[in-house]
Amino acid sequence: MTALILATDDHGEPEIFASLQGEGPSAGVPVAFIRLSRCNLACVWCDTAYTWHFEGDERPHRDGVEYDRRANQVKLSPEDAAAQVAALGQKRLVITGGEPLMQCGALADMLAALPDIEVEIETNGTTKASAHVDIRVDQYNVSPKLAHSGNPSELALIPERIEHYADDPRAFFKFVIAQPGDVDELLELQKRHRIASDRVFLMPEGTTSEALRARQEWLSGLCLEYGFRMSDRLHIHLYGDSRGT
Repeated sequence: MTALILATDDHGEPEIFASLQGEGPSAGVPVAFIRLSRCNLACVWCDTAYTWHFEGDERPHRDGVEYDRRANQVKLSPEDAAAQVAALGQKRLVITGGEPLMQCGALADMLAALPDIEVEIETNGTTKASAHVDIRVDQYNVSPKLAHSGNPSELALIPERIEHYADDPRAFFKFVIAQPGDVDELLELQKRHRIASDRVFLMPEGTTSEALRARQEWLSGLCLEYGFRMSDRLHIHLYGDSRGT
């Protein structure tokens, strides 16, 4: 049976923890989190670069830090991962990354051992869940990466994938916004792929409360203008930019 490849917390243990969901439509909800390692994209501002920017990876990241793979990845059997999630006693599970849908086989086995938990998956929207995973998912938080992420559009914005999620009522779109001009790119995507406005969240880019608040000052006006919802990053205000939160 295929093992899950997880990120590690500050103590080298699997990054499985209970917290409040900090972003998107479930913000403020008590949940269990499991953070998987590996990603098929490379956002220059990624705040979980320890899940992919390992030594020898030449994809750019603004911090310039390369992480030791052995120290930042750990393998768990799906059964062991499920047991650790269940021990947290939460009703809802958020599966995040990295890009969690790169590990659908092991994910399906883990979810089979958690039949009564609600499931929320955070994805960059470049792939989709296998049938055995999809049947267990209550909500997708899809975060397509705009040009300022540094990813080539042909890798980050795959039309058939975006349209797949646009057609799925379980999917919400969460766009990271760094500058007002980023919204122009979003509007083009929304029109091209017919994404409903009430399923779009604009989230300021930033890893400090100060940076988030500064962007929210002008982002709130854009949400009002275009009928989008705004997502905060609650965990940053509560715990800072740290693992296991």
